[in-house]
Amino acid sequence: MRRSLYEDATRIVDDEYAADLELDEIARRVASSRRQIQRVFAEVGHTTFREHLARIRMDRAAELLASGGPTVREVAHRVGYRQPAQFAKAFRRHRGQAPAAYRAERMRARNGGPPS
Repeated sequence: MRRSLYEDATRIVDDEYAADLELDEIARRVASSRRQIQRVFAEVGHTTFREHLARIRMDRAAELLASGGPTVREVAHRVGYRQPAQFAKAFRRHRGQAPAAYRAERMRARNGGPPS
């Protein structure tokens, strides 16, 4: 039961990470309580709803930045951040470097250059 609830909740997050997701909305959509979803994330996922959402967003942002396509501002919006500065701060916290530096390093590596 708990694993199924966790899988349902994480599937929503994984599919809709760019939306303004709230724990209460996830709980409602999986027909559970807020507290039950918090427990499931802790016990099954060994994380929290917020941490899971942030990790999904940062993983997707890293993919977009490494592709060299969209600007940092566009990446921020695509992964659910309204403010690019908030995105940059979160990205730095998760990846240890600013989004632009991450992109530059990945582009150098992709083009055969030495990493910085």
